[in-house]
Amino acid sequence: MLRAEAVARIARQRRLRLASWAAAAAALFLAGTAFAQEASEWLQRAAEAARSLTYSGTLVYQHGGRVETSRVLHLADAAGEHEKLINLEGPPREVVRNNEQIRCYYPDAKIIRVESRNSRNAFPSLLPQQQETLEKYYSFRRAESARIAGLETEAFVFQPKDGLRYGHKLWADAATGLLIKAQLLNERGVPIEQFAFTDIQIGAKIERDMVRPTFAPPPPDWQMRQALPGDVAPQDTGWQVKDLPPGFTKLVEGYRTLRGKPAPVAHLVFSDGLVAISVFVEPTPEVPQQIGLSQQGGVNVYSRQLKDHLVTVLGETPGATVRQMAYSVAHR
Repeated sequence: MLRAEAVARIARQRRLRLASWAAAAAALFLAGTAFAQEASEWLQRAAEAARSLTYSGTLVYQHGGRVETSRVLHLADAAGEHEKLINLEGPPREVVRNNEQIRCYYPDAKIIRVESRNSRNAFPSLLPQQQETLEKYYSFRRAESARIAGLETEAFVFQPKDGLRYGHKLWADAATGLLIKAQLLNERGVPIEQFAFTDIQIGAKIERDMVRPTFAPPPPDWQMRQALPGDVAPQDTGWQVKDLPPGFTKLVEGYRTLRGKPAPVAHLVFSDGLVAISVFVEPTPEVPQQIGLSQQGGVNVYSRQLKDHLVTVLGETPGATVRQMAYSVAHR
């Protein structure tokens, strides 16, 4: 249950990060050759396009043999950014963003979750302190031009300088700079996750009513929940990761209440500015759990027994990264 819930959370977040890759990667090219300057300008343009353009389209997310389809509406006007993402398959879901505030609507559970833009890592950009780490650990190269969703695009590949991160390949519309497609690449350069617009209308006519929630006002029996970062109640857990990969820093530490768990589980979250890694520590469950490495799409999971506790580490990183962190978890 812990693995499934955490992996599902990562998948939901990735669908909202299309333009954040471009904005974050722009920090890579602060100086250097003329080509590096050109790349920096290209990425800055992509980030600005995501903020300032009005568009609508169908976004397809592929991971672990699964395909999820969403409808995206993005309106930029004098009041800022307004966005609505609607799941087209499975249980109905809506994510509505008005500038910095995000509300996630779950009609089957009758829940509205209120989140901040930073907590969801939504586009168009990452926090400045997160961006600063990127230039140290990724290099880039220009890739091919391609026609995607009826648009002419150009691509860049961002390659990690160590074996502890995944690579990224991004395509942007040549005319506007809007990011159209993104792939997560494993250590061999093979795509393990992808999300892309299959159709998109840039400059679409979108009214404010079109980006308002369907469930407004919500019925009286719905619950409104304020999300904490990573759903963690901040607290000193007494656990630490002694051997962090270079560039990763702790974002939050505390306890989470998970379905099927008799007591709150210690949860630490680390990030290098582009991806997050979660570390869970719990008393050994009565039901035996899978030990060792497993993979679900772009998410690697490593579990190990630590005396009378189970340690589980998961993130959008190579298996070597989560394994290294799992074996360096210790009591302070």
